[in-house]
Amino acid sequence: MMMMMMTSCQSPEIAASVRRRRLGALRRDERGAVAAELVIATPLLLLLIMGVIQFALWQHAEHIASAVAQQGVAVGRLQGETATAGQSEAQSVLNQLGSTVLVGSNITATRTNVTTTVTVTGHAESIVGLFSLPVKAIATGPTEPAVGTIP
Repeated sequence: MMMMMMTSCQSPEIAASVRRRRLGALRRDERGAVAAELVIATPLLLLLIMGVIQFALWQHAEHIASAVAQQGVAVGRLQGETATAGQSEAQSVLNQLGSTVLVGSNITATRTNVTTTVTVTGHAESIVGLFSLPVKAIATGPTEPAVGTIP
């Protein structure tokens, strides 16, 4: 009972000093700061990792498209072959290398007397599903002349 009487009799300056000390102690209290930092840092780190993986998948799809186009040109430019043969070879190589990495692929081949061109387009597989990175590879090579046309 005596304690209660003393606190109620304190001067306003003493009460303000006590409040300032308590507020200062609360401000210096760092309990829970690590948990709050972890809540912010973990999703950012996961987003960064997923971005790196998505970039790696896109690069892999680019390499697959390039290899498919080059192999299609290698067959399509040969003497006695057609653009359809080059396109069929490119589709066969794509099926072997990874049609799951390069999705929505489209292969076109053109052959003239001078050049043979194979174009491979599609999208890289998306791990998030929010966006899809485009992939395009073009390979061109000289068409081999027919037997009787060599000067």
